[in-house]
Amino acid sequence: MQDVRQQVVVPARAICYSGFREGQSPATQIFPSYEEIKEDLLILQPHWRYLRLYDCDQHAETVIEVIKNEGLDFQLMLGAYIEAEMNNFGCPWGGGHYTEEEIAANIERNEAKIAKLIDMANAYPDIINCLSAGNEATVEWTDHFVPVRRVIEYVRQIKSKCVQPVTFCENYVPWLNRLKPLVDEVDFISIHTYPVWEYKHIEEAMQYTKENYHAVADMYPHKQVVITEAGWTTNSDGRGIDPTNVCEQRQEAYYNDLVNWSDEEGIVTYVFEAFDELWKGSDEPMEPEKHWGLFYIDRTPKKVMQLETAGAASAD
Repeated sequence: MQDVRQQVVVPARAICYSGFREGQSPATQIFPSYEEIKEDLLILQPHWRYLRLYDCDQHAETVIEVIKNEGLDFQLMLGAYIEAEMNNFGCPWGGGHYTEEEIAANIERNEAKIAKLIDMANAYPDIINCLSAGNEATVEWTDHFVPVRRVIEYVRQIKSKCVQPVTFCENYVPWLNRLKPLVDEVDFISIHTYPVWEYKHIEEAMQYTKENYHAVADMYPHKQVVITEAGWTTNSDGRGIDPTNVCEQRQEAYYNDLVNWSDEEGIVTYVFEAFDELWKGSDEPMEPEKHWGLFYIDRTPKKVMQLETAGAASAD
């Protein structure tokens, strides 16, 4: 078991939440309504205490409003989704290329987002329990690359003005090398682990997740390590993920193993993710990015949640 003296975030069931439905997306600035988010949170409330939100945008504002007005028992990890501050010509899907003008505009937006994150954290300290200075912005395949020195600046800025613990959410690999200078700046380390993206069969998946976690945790024993993304998609078009390795049964198997291990070890693990999001990835309907939800886009449960939601309904 992890030493509780190292725990900045107290263990509880956690999930990544983004409530964009069909026809909605952050790119189009069409956001879920109050009633839609209320419906989502009432679905999630019986199962999870912590929610992770990716950006301090209108979506996050509405989530906080619903939690406050409806008296819901959630704690939020709130992030600022920082955009590219330099080119990444190694991005495998062709993104990551920007003009000098676009980079300058991104930096200005990033600074505004960090300022808004600070304002929201200070306005709702009873709801927002931890903060993230960005998401997957330093890994080699990202299309929104931000230099580590700039991430450090953002972390320091947030920590100087907020009482909540501060982190940066990233794939586990950069924490083993590129992000070493960031370790002593953050209050806890946040890693992402996706065995299915790394061509692991379901029988190998949980062991691989444990290896990813311990690779980082054993390197930095003085820091709490939180898993801020881990999950299993239920569809694939064959690009990057073998379609025969994804289905609802395999998602259920990985989820159960992940949650049981996290509970036993006292590891905070944000499952990715609550609901399918059709706006993500390519236009291909079977694009894996669209199908990570434990619930479909219409909010009906996938196999992993069918027994749990039926039990919650009967209890009501």
